Amino acid sequence: MKGIYLIFYVQEDRTRHGLLVYEWLLKEARNLGLKGGTAFKAIAGFGRHGLIHADHFIELAGDLPVEVTFMATEAEAERLLAFIEREGQSMFYVRMPAECGFINEQVRS
Repeated sequence: MKGIYLIFYVQEDRTRHGLLVYEWLLKEARNLGLKGGTAFKAIAGFGRHGLIHADHFIELAGDLPVEVTFMATEAEAERLLAFIEREGQSMFYVRMPAECGFINEQVRS
C-alpha cells in the first residue's frame, strides 16, 4: 500500500481532555478510521526551544518527547490533520510518502 507516514512529536506530560496527548492522538486517530498507531517515548531529545531533556533515574518523568506515528492513506492523514487543527491543538509533525505491506501475511505464529 502506498500512503503517508505521519509522525507527531509531543511532550510526555501534555494533556488534552483529561488524557495524555499521545493517548488522545491514538484514540482520536482510531475514531477517525486509521488502522493503527504507535507512541514511542524518547530517552533524550531537544526541540525548537533548544533545551535538552534526558531520562534520568532521579528526575521526575514528564518533559521528554513522545513520537506518535501512523501509516495512513492520504484521506486518513488529511482527516487526522484537519481534526487536530479544528481542536485548536499546536503540535509539530512530519509527513512523508511511504509504502507498506506484509511479507507472508498468511503465515502468522
